[in-house]
Amino acid sequence: MQAFTQHSGIAAPLLRINVDTDAIIPSREMKTVGKRGLAEGLFAGWRYVAQGSREPNPEFVLNQPAYAGASILLSGANFGCGSSREHAVWALVEYGIRCVIAPSFGAIFHNNCIRNGLLPIVLDDAAVKSLATATPLHIDLATRSITTADGRVLPFNIEPAHHLMLLEGLDGIGLTQKSQALIDAHLVRDRAARPWVYRR
Repeated sequence: MQAFTQHSGIAAPLLRINVDTDAIIPSREMKTVGKRGLAEGLFAGWRYVAQGSREPNPEFVLNQPAYAGASILLSGANFGCGSSREHAVWALVEYGIRCVIAPSFGAIFHNNCIRNGLLPIVLDDAAVKSLATATPLHIDLATRSITTADGRVLPFNIEPAHHLMLLEGLDGIGLTQKSQALIDAHLVRDRAARPWVYRR
């Protein structure tokens, strides 16, 4: 997956609470089992004027000229709640969203973000709303900080394992493989101690 080190971009304010995965990518838009071809269906229920239409709804934030090419999404609490569909993250990534900033995330959605190179940042509600008028933003994952257009610096926290995975572009398998030498050493010891476990 693509590593995340630093990113600068326009932040689009979708300041709604409980944006669930069916809003992010409605089930009718999931016409593929792969990660490609989902961006067009991103927020389809809000982004287009009617179901099945591809006529842009001018009221929706991502269709507004000021947020053309937005690569950062600001939202309300519990973003990504609902079903466990990984398609929601795939659609955001394919559309070009590199980071979502919200007061909280659905747990499964949050983990899916980490495993697909999408940075989920948790900030309190007031801080998220303050960023809506301070775009573009610069995000530095190494220093765990956001710098606004007016020069403010907001720190954020991220779990060490998630920090490493994003910085180095590692999925769960890649993270495990970093410990390959330890795994191999364990297998040598275990094979000597319990030879009956291993097939010849």
